[in-house]
Amino acid sequence: MNAFLRSVRALTIDKEFVSHGENSVWCLAVEYLPQAGEKDFKKSDNRNKTDYREILSAEDFVLFVKLRDWRKQAAVQEAVPVYTIFTNEQLAAIAQKRTATLTDLKTIDGVGESRAGKYGDAIMKIVGMEKTAETGGQA
Repeated sequence: MNAFLRSVRALTIDKEFVSHGENSVWCLAVEYLPQAGEKDFKKSDNRNKTDYREILSAEDFVLFVKLRDWRKQAAVQEAVPVYTIFTNEQLAAIAQKRTATLTDLKTIDGVGESRAGKYGDAIMKIVGMEKTAETGGQA
């Protein structure tokens, strides 16, 4: 609503609380004029979506998916957004480099001592299991 109101010239704003038990709501009515020379309001997604299937090799993508699944579970447990644990870009770098040590993990952009310490063991376990699977059980 705030983004919309910033994109137009509001003439009037009427609000009314509609009391209907558990279904009570605030209703807003905005009379407005578009700003001259401004783009029409719409929520734009300027981020370029990256398809990691195209960027990563098949083997790297398999590891990337496992890392992404782990990240989602960790985010749910911690009640935080997934990107606060690792970004997709960081997971892709881990998958490509087959990061095997905490020192290697800290070489990835945006991964510092704290993040490596907190999540490093889980990452090393997933990468190690994938390496073992790729070599047919021989580490």
